[in-house]
Amino acid sequence: MNEPRDARGSDAWPVDATGALRPLRIVIPGGSGQVGGVLARYFLERGHHVTVLTRGPYTAPWQTVHWDGEQIGEWTGHLEGADVCIHLAGRSVNCRYTAANRREIYESRVRSTRLLGRVIGALADPPKMWLNASTATIYRHALDRPMDEATGEIGGDEPGAPKTWNFSIRVAKDWEAAFFGAHTPRTRKVAMRTAITFSPIPGNAFAVLVNLVRAGFGGTQGNGRQFVSWIHELDFARAVEFLVAREDLDGAINIASPNPLPNREFMALLRDACGMPNGLPAPAILIGIGAFFLRTEPELALKSRRVVPGRLLQAGFRFEFPDWAEAAEDLVRRWRHRND
Repeated sequence: MNEPRDARGSDAWPVDATGALRPLRIVIPGGSGQVGGVLARYFLERGHHVTVLTRGPYTAPWQTVHWDGEQIGEWTGHLEGADVCIHLAGRSVNCRYTAANRREIYESRVRSTRLLGRVIGALADPPKMWLNASTATIYRHALDRPMDEATGEIGGDEPGAPKTWNFSIRVAKDWEAAFFGAHTPRTRKVAMRTAITFSPIPGNAFAVLVNLVRAGFGGTQGNGRQFVSWIHELDFARAVEFLVAREDLDGAINIASPNPLPNREFMALLRDACGMPNGLPAPAILIGIGAFFLRTEPELALKSRRVVPGRLLQAGFRFEFPDWAEAAEDLVRRWRHRND
C-alpha cells in the first residue's frame, strides 16, 4: 500500500543495544488535543524532542509552533530532518452534524493531510515515518464478527445502520485516500485506525461516561448489543512507539484493545470500577434526544465498533490493558486522584 522506501534501510533508525529508540525528533501537527497531549507527554518523558504544530501555541513542556493546517509556512522547517511526523489535526466530531460542521470536520482532516503530503514530498530530508490519524469508524456497523485489517469490511449503506452514519465513513475513506495518495517515496506511512482513546482527564469521552455513572445514569445505552472498541491511553502511546520502531509495518493498522465488548457489559464494568451498582438505562430514543440537547450525534454511542488489532498482535505487540475491567479500574483510580 505504501510507496517504496529509499536506500536508508532499517539501520537508519537510532536504536540502542537493547532495541529501545534513541532520542528522536518528533513533530505532531494538530497535537494540542487530548490524544496529542498523551503522545507528546509520553515521548517527552522518554527523552525525545517533541514539537507540536498548533493553531494557537500554548504553554507546555514541549515545543509548540503555529500552523493553520491550510497554508505552507515557517512550520515546514520543523519537518525538515525530523524522524517522525504524527498528524492528528481534525475538528472534533463531538458536535451536531450541521452542514457547516460537516464541512469543517471533512476539510480539517482531508485538506491538512493533503497539505502535509505536498510539504513532506518536497523536503530535502523528509521524516522517515509519517503516522496519520484515521478512525475505527471506517468499518461497518458490526454485531456479528470482529473487524481486523485483513477481513474487516469498510462501512457504507450496510443494513441496520442509519444513512446518516455514512458521513463518518466517507470522511474516513477520503482521509486515508488523501494520505496514501501523497507522493512521499522516502517516508514510511501508517494510517492509525484508532478506537476511542480513554484518558482520566476532564472534557473527554471518559470524563463524560464517568460523570454519567456517578450521576446514576450509567446504565445500558440503546439496546446494549452494540460493541464498544476502546484503548487505554498508555497502550495507545505504546502502540505508536511500537509502530515507529518496526520498519516492517506500514499501511492501515487498527489501534484498539483486542477485546471490544457489548455496551451492556462495558457500562456494567465501568459502574463496578466507580462503585456504582446501578445505573438508569438510556434507550435509543433518549440517546437521540440527549444528543440533540448536548449538541452531539447519537452515532457516537449507538454504532457497533467491533474492531480488533490484528496486525499489532501478529507483530508481537503486548497490551498493558487488554481487558476493559482492569483498564476501567486504572482509569477511575487516576480520575479520582486527579479530580476528587
